Amino acid sequence: MTAPNESDNTFLERASGPTQEHAYVRGPRITGIETVIPSDVMPGLLCLRIHTDAVTVDGEPVIGHGETYYIPEAAAAVLHDWMAQRLLGADALAVESHWRFLYERMAAFGGVGAELRALSAVDLALWDIRGQLCSQPVWRLLGGPVRDAVPVYNSCGGPAYGGRRGDQPLHAGWPGHGDPGQPGPLEDNWSSQHRPGELAEELLEAGYTAMKLWSFDAVYRESGGLRLSSADIERGVAPFRAIRERVGDQMDVLLDGHGFFAWPAAMDIARAMREFRPLWLEDVLRLDNIDTLAEYRRAAEVPVAVSEMLVTREQYRLVLERHAADYVMIDPTWVGGISETRRIAELAQVYNIPTLMHDCTGPFTLLAGLNIAAAIAGVTYQETVRAHLATLYPKLIDETITVTDGTIPLSHRPGLGARWLPELFDEDTAGYRVTK
Repeated sequence: MTAPNESDNTFLERASGPTQEHAYVRGPRITGIETVIPSDVMPGLLCLRIHTDAVTVDGEPVIGHGETYYIPEAAAAVLHDWMAQRLLGADALAVESHWRFLYERMAAFGGVGAELRALSAVDLALWDIRGQLCSQPVWRLLGGPVRDAVPVYNSCGGPAYGGRRGDQPLHAGWPGHGDPGQPGPLEDNWSSQHRPGELAEELLEAGYTAMKLWSFDAVYRESGGLRLSSADIERGVAPFRAIRERVGDQMDVLLDGHGFFAWPAAMDIARAMREFRPLWLEDVLRLDNIDTLAEYRRAAEVPVAVSEMLVTREQYRLVLERHAADYVMIDPTWVGGISETRRIAELAQVYNIPTLMHDCTGPFTLLAGLNIAAAIAGVTYQETVRAHLATLYPKLIDETITVTDGTIPLSHRPGLGARWLPELFDEDTAGYRVTK
């Protein structure tokens, strides 16, 4: 295989002469790809480290950190068995070159699925490397800041939403089907159904001013998504009524339908939700047909948001061109990383459609979103799950992410803002792989 990016490396050698100050002493070349699935914490998560031969001025090795979520074994296989052929020995700073090379070849066999998630993880790690080598947070390299702190809302999942509950058998779960929760601290999924008013007060006291519920999920599981009865509809809107009765308009409310519903049921939900003035309805209608989605947006008479279920720029372009959404949501670890998320968010700005950043998965999805939101003015909200911030992410990364007055302040740590805990990458752990 021909050595990749020879011209890029020549340029770097010229630009980094001995008279210039820079944040690395030697390199940078990619020397290893390391992955692990932290099954005892989040069984659907793939943790990635990309090693380089560079060191910082403090003598620390420069290692890039990335992740993706769902079917992590498949994404790991793509990374080690295929993408490693391009990356090992290559210039760690040639982020766009690697992205285009891998994406164009993925397109030969579809370009989505595990391949796109693997590319997303690589892209995050390469941006993290770039930030460390430049001694800057990624948001500065993206052109920021456009704000001092990123507005967030709380998605009402509990500690076991995507993670482990006690000694229960571990499984990654079905997409869109979260743990229903149980009584207890931070069990926001359970509380959103059984004590929604009290939960709204609790979140307001914690500084949140917006909360997202998926109160129709249980209705779908029991009644299906084609048609809903009056009792089904009342069951789904009851938490929103309780929130409005308890805290009024102090709390913005959002509904996530997880794409479960066909047109008749989706319209019933939209009509029932109007009185509660939701900030948006998200993925109530499945995204199988963008024309139908555009009709739904016009008929719903409430704002419509879509969706981390979209994964290609072309899909987002169709949504924007056909005026099918009031907001577009992006997951950086599913669409192609920071590089592609930035392009999609800037495309949405052309249509005056705000962008939302998704995270119900892992810490580097959240950190990637925060860096993008810090640099792209059109980003309106970053999703968070406070139960993940408090219970799962401390088991995975070396930084504490704190919500203050409904925002997360910008991190000034070089790179993405955190590192995987090194003990995760134990070669004796099931699911650990390394390619050098």
